[in-house]
Amino acid sequence: MLKLLASAHCQPGAGIQNLVYYQVTDAKPLVKETLQAEVGLPVDKNIPVIGFIGRLEEQKGSDILVEAIPQFIKENVQIIVLGTGKKPMEKQLEQLEILYPDKARGVAKFNVPLAHMIIAGADFILVPSRFEPCGLIQLHAMRYGTVPIVASTGGLVDTVKEGFTGFQMGSFNCEAVDPADVTSVAKTVKRALATYDTPALAEMIQNCMAQDLSWK
Repeated sequence: MLKLLASAHCQPGAGIQNLVYYQVTDAKPLVKETLQAEVGLPVDKNIPVIGFIGRLEEQKGSDILVEAIPQFIKENVQIIVLGTGKKPMEKQLEQLEILYPDKARGVAKFNVPLAHMIIAGADFILVPSRFEPCGLIQLHAMRYGTVPIVASTGGLVDTVKEGFTGFQMGSFNCEAVDPADVTSVAKTVKRALATYDTPALAEMIQNCMAQDLSWK
């Protein structure tokens, strides 16, 4: 399925905005279903999928994310968290499948193919970093029409425009897990989910894929 997405960029005229948009979005549901099957979640292309890929440490906000998941998991959503790092956080990650067997998966290992599949197959990518000088994951996600939900810090502010190419969650406390930050993550995720399968999200996806992410 990833080859299907990649081939869309190699077709004659793939640089034409509308052609890229329709080719990749047509393939995306197939990649999503492959992703769901790969991690053992119920396969349903109509369920919004949120992905997180990153180190399990305070900088990346994975501790905030784990606290926020119970506040939005009752929505029509699945979440896949992939990362390695601090052992207590890895154990929290592994508990997700036990707590929410049909809703969440936590994969605490280094898995490049799965990371690629999440970027291509998820509907949203979550980046709750406390600080992020630049950040690449949101750029990769936009290239594949995966809408970023990001903390309002560093390069995430520069590259993700609220309501145009993604959703901003605000900046987070760098010293501890602040309940207000947890609530902000949950509220922003719910706000993003409310746009699922609407013209507003379709336009946002198109905006993401039209971004010029070159060095020029």
